[in-house]
Amino acid sequence: MMPARKSAVLQIATIAIVFLLTLARGHPAVPRPFAPGERLVYAVTWSVFEAGEVTATVHQGSASAAGRDEIITTARSRGFASMLYALNDEFRSRFDADTLCSYGISKRVVEGRRRKQTEITFDTSRQLAVLDERNLAKPSEPPKHEEESIPPCVEDVVSAFYFLRSQPMRVGDRIKLPVNDGSKTTEVTAEVQAREQIVTPLGQRYAFRVEPTVFGSLYKRKGRMLIWLSDDEQRLPLRIKAIISVGTITGTLKSASGTSSIGAAPAQPGQTRITSSPAPPRS
Repeated sequence: MMPARKSAVLQIATIAIVFLLTLARGHPAVPRPFAPGERLVYAVTWSVFEAGEVTATVHQGSASAAGRDEIITTARSRGFASMLYALNDEFRSRFDADTLCSYGISKRVVEGRRRKQTEITFDTSRQLAVLDERNLAKPSEPPKHEEESIPPCVEDVVSAFYFLRSQPMRVGDRIKLPVNDGSKTTEVTAEVQAREQIVTPLGQRYAFRVEPTVFGSLYKRKGRMLIWLSDDEQRLPLRIKAIISVGTITGTLKSASGTSSIGAAPAQPGQTRITSSPAPPRS
């Protein structure tokens, strides 16, 4: 496999988990199915091979940043994928604790020889996304600076995922939200396709299968992303799958702490039973 393709596989694995990923700032508070202290850990596989581990932890803002919480997401390659291409990434998403609108995201990317530090700030006073990026592998290169317009409330690739968890869901619903990753803002649509019963390392649960339109819009490559969110007050992302040209990347929730027990007996992962009809065909 060519290095560029190896990089793409692991980058998509990261995107698939952290994506994992609103209306206007100042709207009423959004009910939250998560709280500071929640820590989710995912085992990531590429086809049948172990690819890595991703963790996502919610932190409460400091006294100097009251009302601003932070989600720290880390991705580490492991097993077969680590032998092909080492990955060690960290994303820090800052968001409004009430509206879940994003204030920005910091990215430290270490993937093989690729090393970048990216800061995306959402300047609400000027309604601009401000991107500053440095190539740590080539410190002599001038830093990259770009600015793009944004709506009053926007999501980054991590906060979007948590906003989606906060939404009421019914099969057939289409949830729209603006997402910005440092360039032009993209309106992502998340389609609630079915309610299914799945078995994971944490037990058997009913879950909504949701497909967000991240490929072909936010990310130009072709593919599909599917997310299974538990049908309960926690909306735990139980499984995330990215289907792309180089294979299928799957993230499976293997532990959840800082949140109430999901209350199911342990079972073998990888089994899915559909218990309801899928959503109507797309128009």
